[in-house]
Amino acid sequence: MNGFDHSIRGFCRDLARISARDPGLALHFGRTALRQREAAGRRRRAAKQGVQVPPLMILSVTRRCNLRCAGCFVQAQGRPAGSELSIGELRTVLHDARDLGVSMVALAGGEPLTRPEILDVAAEFPELIFPLVTNGSLADEALLSRLQKLRNVIPVISLEGLECETDGRRGDGVYQRALEVMDRMRERHMFFGTSIMITRRNFGLVTSRRFVRNLVDRGSRLFFYVDYVPIKAGTEHLIPSQTQRGLEPFTMMLLRSEFRALFVASAASEAAFGGCMAAGEGFVHVSAEGDLEPCPFSPFSDTNLREVPLRVALQSRLLRNIRESGVHLSEAEGGCALWNKRDWVQSMIAAPGGRATAGEPTAPDQDWPTAA
Repeated sequence: MNGFDHSIRGFCRDLARISARDPGLALHFGRTALRQREAAGRRRRAAKQGVQVPPLMILSVTRRCNLRCAGCFVQAQGRPAGSELSIGELRTVLHDARDLGVSMVALAGGEPLTRPEILDVAAEFPELIFPLVTNGSLADEALLSRLQKLRNVIPVISLEGLECETDGRRGDGVYQRALEVMDRMRERHMFFGTSIMITRRNFGLVTSRRFVRNLVDRGSRLFFYVDYVPIKAGTEHLIPSQTQRGLEPFTMMLLRSEFRALFVASAASEAAFGGCMAAGEGFVHVSAEGDLEPCPFSPFSDTNLREVPLRVALQSRLLRNIRESGVHLSEAEGGCALWNKRDWVQSMIAAPGGRATAGEPTAPDQDWPTAA
């Protein structure tokens, strides 16, 4: 078992541990942890047949969103318009992922709740864990009632900090709306988490004990810290500094020791596993149009899941070349190593069949306010 496989199983065990006060939820996560042993076995069998199956798949179910966030990487990539995977096609992708041994499928966008029918599809795959990354603004009472019944779907509310930072990027009222949704999920005894983008300016705020305590008191039991990736030209100054990135593993350890919650940070994970885990090393990305890509921040593909099954797509030349490159994936200087090396990535899909699924990066937004 590789390190990332072990991390996924540890993640599931930790979910059970921090849910101990809810016997039903703890039992569910305990069973989920046992299922991951079976999934890891399927991944090992696939590997013996030459298929690199990652434990995690990031599935962007749409590019639509009801917000216009400054610095949004989805808008910045300039992807050409295309038809989204249908519900039937999404069901096929998830069926293949489960059978190959994928353990976790993060539902992303755009705003995934612009397609609420994805919840009905997730309900058909109780073996999979579905973190649902959402701005929370579309989570009305009816939708929360649906989510409450889905133990395998974990709502993860996106924030940039407090009201100034979050509304400064996402729009007026978004922060208060997110807190209201958290309060209602807490009242319903739902398990949920928070996704926090780290920039050079807000690092001290969003990793502070006071900030985390506020969210834990509101019911958040899972924290994903994601470093800002400057897809938009002119926003490189927002990348966390090398010092800040170096502090992330220690900071996560301190937070875990104090709070009854699970903390995951992108830079800390890269440090633990020796670099970027994209292209199937630890995860892959499926775009809203079905392109199988190394990661959400590197929108390049030489295969589409409308044309070939997932098992075949995972053996693509592009993903294999990236995994075998070594030196390119070992770079962890901030941002996305593959996006920073996009000329190199594009050179590998210049042959017939390869394609870039993004256009040129768009011009920078007006900078959004963040903590000093």
